[in-house]
Amino acid sequence: MAYVDGFVVAVPKANLESYREMAQLAGSVWMEHGAVSYVECVGDDVPYGELTSFPRAVQAKEDETVFFSWITYASRADRDAINAKVMADERLKGMMGSNVFDGKRMIFGGFQTFVEL
Repeated sequence: MAYVDGFVVAVPKANLESYREMAQLAGSVWMEHGAVSYVECVGDDVPYGELTSFPRAVQAKEDETVFFSWITYASRADRDAINAKVMADERLKGMMGSNVFDGKRMIFGGFQTFVEL
């Protein structure tokens, strides 16, 4: 079964086009190094919950929107090898330290596929 890296990040609404450009570059790099798919989704119906929610998870501000994104790989071993290549790729240097979004508020993790229909 596939392996998935998932991400949630808050992006200032004023930076949406810059984020799109950054995501397109990142996606092409991941795909070039062997990812099965790369998906970035912008929040459309993500209310700020009383206790938990996507916006709360990343401390989204009024002028920000939430992105829910994922990268799929054939296996965990493939993910580890691909991510090593991606992290060494000069095209992505400094991306996390950019002013397009606050990387300190990003949540992320690797997931084994549990059910896939």
